[in-house]
Parts: sequence; C-alpha cells; structure tokens
Amino acid sequence: MNPRSWKQSRDQRERSKHEWTAACLKGRVSAPAIVLQPVKPAEPAPRTPRKLDIWMVAGIFVAIGAVLSGIASAGIRIGYFFQPTGVLIVLGGTVGVTFITTPRRALYRAVRGAVALLWTAAENREALMEEIVAFSRTMRPKGIFGLEPLIGQVRQPFLRDALLLAMDARNRGELQSMLETKLRQVEKQGETDARAFEVAGGFAPTIGVLGTVVGLMDVLRQFSNISSVAAGTATAFVSTIYGLALANLVLLPSAQRMRAHVAEQYEMHEMLVEGTLCLFDGLHPALVRDRLSCFLRREEQRA
Repeated sequence: MNPRSWKQSRDQRERSKHEWTAACLKGRVSAPAIVLQPVKPAEPAPRTPRKLDIWMVAGIFVAIGAVLSGIASAGIRIGYFFQPTGVLIVLGGTVGVTFITTPRRALYRAVRGAVALLWTAAENREALMEEIVAFSRTMRPKGIFGLEPLIGQVRQPFLRDALLLAMDARNRGELQSMLETKLRQVEKQGETDARAFEVAGGFAPTIGVLGTVVGLMDVLRQFSNISSVAAGTATAFVSTIYGLALANLVLLPSAQRMRAHVAEQYEMHEMLVEGTLCLFDGLHPALVRDRLSCFLRREEQRA
C-alpha cells in the first residue's frame, strides 16, 4: 500500500469519526463517556538502511577467481577466451530469447530484484516481535484504532500495510483472508522474477552450442590448412564455454538466490500476519510474545 492509499484510508476513517460525532450531537446516536479526539498522525518513518551483501559479493569473486585460476593452471592464455563472435551470439541470443519468453514488465521487475539482492535491508525478527508486543500494550485500552497514530512510525512495509488492513477489516476472518492473499501474491511475484532468470539460464548453453556450430562451419571452409583447422576448432568451442558460464555462474545462481530470498521473506511475513491477527484479537502482550517467538530462529531465541 503506497503512502497515497494510506492517506486516503486515514481520511476516510477521519470522515467517519466526524460523521459519527455529528450524529451524536443531533441525538441520533448515544454518545459514550469518552469523547473522540482528533488524532494527529505520526510522521512517516525513514526507510530501513540497506547494506551491501558481502557474502554474495564474495561468492561472485570466488566463482570467477576459481574459473580463471583453473584456466591459468592449464597453461591457456586468458586472452584466448575473448572471442567477439561468441560473445555476440551467446549474449545477444540469450537476451533476445529472454525478451521473447518474458513480458517486458516482468523482466524489468526481475532485473531490478536481482540488482536489489546486492543491497539488502537487514530485518531483525526479534525487533519486529518486540515492536508488535509494544503495539499490543498500546492498543489494549483503546482498541485497534489506538494504533493509527503509530502506523507512520512502522518501517516494515508489510507490517504497515497489515495494520492498515486490520483497521479496515470488519471481522477476523476477513482480515485473515486479506493478509493471506497478500502473502501469496508477494510469494508469487518473487517466484515469477526467479523464473525469468531460470528460463534464460536454460537457453544460454544451447545458444552457446549454436555459436560453436557457427565456428565449426567457418573452420570447415579452411579445411585445406590442417593447422588452422586445429586452432579454429578450439576457438569454436569458446562459445560453448560462454553459454555454460553464463548459465551456471550468473543466471541460475541468481534465480536460486532470489528464491532463497523469497523463502526468507515469506517466513518473516508469516510472523507479521500472526502478529497482526493477535493485535486484532486483543491478546495479552505475553501471549503475543509466546506466539511470535515460534517464528524466531534458534540463535535469535538464545539472544
């Protein structure tokens, strides 16, 4: 839910409160002992700072370094693998096939998601649990609408949207249905992004073989010169190496990393859904902590 939607939802609730107060003044509704006071919303919370994923960067350098070291140990010059024809066929063919198999918007989201993996926002589950427990203490005397002035302070986007849905829901079943739908949609989007890279990784080796065939055809044109045939055959297989390297060192690992990220986010979102339902039910803070502690990992529980 974007800030504009949140503001519109907040304005609708404010109008409902003013209409209800006007009805009380006209005598159509019996006013309670507590008079509704206008609530000043909090300022929007700053975004969670992102940090470079050192572990992923280290994996990239280890993979590239291992391949280059293996080539050097075989006594082959690195410059031997720089073949413009193979690069053009493999990269151009893979990109073209990806354009065909993946819609433009889906491909844009997938590329943006892959780049975002390098800069991750650390999510502390224990801190989120304590934040929800603090919300349960705040809302006990006022109900779920007592959290409205605090929503702007929530940094976690999924939790912020879940709290807004909790204030708009009419009953627990409706809220749970909306949260589960949102949870499935987030998971589905992540799987779609990973699938785009997986499909590209499946085509890259085949396109590399195509580049090798093109190279061999060029070699056969010079079949009268045996020495050039031997050198040209070795050069032709560079396209196959390009395809295998692109698939197994870039595309497929990116797809698996995106799936791992989605799985981790799904676990955390499940905890936030449970916490939101606990807040909607008005459970005691101690019970809220007991329920949410089941979603913590062992090292977080020891801490």
